[in-house]
Amino acid sequence: MAESASLDVEAQSGGAAQTAKDLFSGAAGGIAQVLIGQPFDIVKVRLQTSEAYSSALSAATSIYKNEGPLAFYKGTLTPLLGIGACVSIQFGAFHSARRFLEQRKADASPPGKKFIPGVHTLSYGEYYLAGAFAGISNTILSSPIEHVRIRLQTQPHGADRLYTGPWDCVRKLSFQGGGVLPGLYRGTSVTLLREAQAYGVWFLSFEWLMNADAARNKIARKEIPSYKVALYGGLAGEALWLASYPFDVVKSKMQTDGFQQQQRYRNMRDCFGQTFRAEGMRGFWKGIGPTLLRAMPVSAGTFAVVEMTMRAIN
Repeated sequence: MAESASLDVEAQSGGAAQTAKDLFSGAAGGIAQVLIGQPFDIVKVRLQTSEAYSSALSAATSIYKNEGPLAFYKGTLTPLLGIGACVSIQFGAFHSARRFLEQRKADASPPGKKFIPGVHTLSYGEYYLAGAFAGISNTILSSPIEHVRIRLQTQPHGADRLYTGPWDCVRKLSFQGGGVLPGLYRGTSVTLLREAQAYGVWFLSFEWLMNADAARNKIARKEIPSYKVALYGGLAGEALWLASYPFDVVKSKMQTDGFQQQQRYRNMRDCFGQTFRAEGMRGFWKGIGPTLLRAMPVSAGTFAVVEMTMRAIN
């Protein structure tokens, strides 16, 4: 992770320079995240938003048979550009919040028990807050990007498709929804809740695993090998989805809903209520299987690439 590679250079590089490195490393991790995870993501979205598939395998088989192998990368351009920016913001915001909390703790600590950033660690509640801040900061980008990606992933195949590409989708969503905010930014309230919970747990889980390994083996964090960074990143990805998946299901339902007379859900609360009445608690966990399969390699790849990039530029 960026922190494990950069603790020793932060003092020399300064806050702005280190933030720039965090942002660049996060962008590289975001590109890796999209390329690894896109095929899993389209299966997840189809399961969440359609009753046509009995399992992840049947969804994947149907997509391959009816739409071809390239269909697994439908709507990739938008997340490839956007998710790179989103993950960049996540890591940049997390480390900025972490440094702020560390400095605040150092300033408030008594002389005899001085808190030293890079030597002492934050509490896990504070890591959760820094991660939640990263998720909230990310929402302004992630909400419209994911809305466009979901529309492109779930549109009919071939001549019946609704959108010719990402920008056509942006234009039509804004028009059909009555403006950018009600159209393109539909589902932002539940996205905000999902992002705060998801990334609070993501960074918290990673920090706990990294700190536990360093303490167990009596080594510095920067000495933890990259394969372990990837493993801990993968496990953090599993925790992320287990902690936030119901929010993601509601987001997907709202962002594939129709407009005006075709609109099924009035708001986030109505979507939660209708889902529970129609499907019970099981409805909030549809598609969790492929999501967890996706989470391990995607999150592992993200943290591993961020780590290697940070070590290279430092």
